[in-house]
Amino acid sequence: MINKDIIDAFKIIAKDKDIETVNLSYIIEELFVSLMHKKYGEDNNNFSCIVNMDKGEIEIYQEKVIVDSVSDPVHEISLKDAHITEPDLEVGDPFIEIINPASFGRRLIFHAKQFLSQKIKNIEKEAILQQFNSKANEVIIGNVHQIQKDRIFVIHENTEMVLPRDQQMPTDRYRRGEIIRAMISTISSTAKGPEIRLSRTSDKFLERLFEIEVPEIEDGIIEIKSIARAAGDRSKVVVHSSDRRIDAVGACVGMRGSRIQSIVRELNGEKIDIINWSETPEILITRAIAPAKPYDLYMDEERPYAVAVFEDEDLAIAIGRNGHNIKLASKVTGYTIESVKRTDYEGTADKDKDANTSNEETLSEETLLSDVKGLTSTQSSNFADNNIKTISDFLDSTDSELLKTKGIGAKSLEKIKKLFKN
Repeated sequence: MINKDIIDAFKIIAKDKDIETVNLSYIIEELFVSLMHKKYGEDNNNFSCIVNMDKGEIEIYQEKVIVDSVSDPVHEISLKDAHITEPDLEVGDPFIEIINPASFGRRLIFHAKQFLSQKIKNIEKEAILQQFNSKANEVIIGNVHQIQKDRIFVIHENTEMVLPRDQQMPTDRYRRGEIIRAMISTISSTAKGPEIRLSRTSDKFLERLFEIEVPEIEDGIIEIKSIARAAGDRSKVVVHSSDRRIDAVGACVGMRGSRIQSIVRELNGEKIDIINWSETPEILITRAIAPAKPYDLYMDEERPYAVAVFEDEDLAIAIGRNGHNIKLASKVTGYTIESVKRTDYEGTADKDKDANTSNEETLSEETLLSDVKGLTSTQSSNFADNNIKTISDFLDSTDSELLKTKGIGAKSLEKIKKLFKN
């Protein structure tokens, strides 16, 4: 009856901690094996335990070998003692001794409490990790439990989570007990237990907010192509509709701005630019730079790189506060965008034009390379050593012949060629 009493006592504790019956049987088995190790030493592994939760039975076995004279009572039993229960066995035969759990007395109760407490903690930790691992990048709603200088503790579904300072928006201000919405960013196991970290500044958090507010995104009709955030200041979101009948930007804004305003309120007034996707880089970049409008745009798709030329009075708008507008446009399009004034750009272009005109007016095929502006004395001297002294000599030479000149590589050769183009 003592076995059933032990199991019933364990069941009561397990029910309070919401531990499954299967897990409980394993815990009881480990408990008694642990008690055997405490009694006989950790190095002795000739013990086993079987628990039947339905019948309320606990069976503990100790494996021994029958000998004439016992020198190791943990692993050996005399033939005389073995014959008390198994009269047919002989010396050398294995013997299974059954141990009564009640024989552990008070040690069982004291050790069981400690053992069960630790096992329950481990099970609870594992349950939390499993539960929230599947919720990574999901938005949760919790209550502010405790506020510290470098973090906020949030309670969600009776689980404590952490919102670090660097994952809070600059405009966030919370009081204890207030409701908070954030995204689960990382789940890790620490010595103190599972640590679930939240974020309100990540691009993914903004993406999840759009999925919550815009059903067409959740349904897959509208796709978020890319997001760039300067949390608390401005964000840019590129969207595309797979259905021509649905306007991606309009759907994200909502009737009278209802959808976007809900997101903006959650982000404490953060400005959000919704950009319609285009496969043409020039169009996409022009849309991404808004609210500024470039006067001209020069592209290098291979790098990828772009120079956006603005009217002088529009440059500050293009750059934005703390440079956020142009930086976010670069990030969201994948192009490094350089913004310049129209007067600065055209001034540079005029200087280049004047230099080329000056060269064109003074150069002829008989001009010595040493007289060509832009060509160093070392380069002209090295060409002369290769019997290339005039522009005519240079133009009549093949690239392979020119590349034999000391100090001349493919890149420098292309630059020199540009000096002779009319």
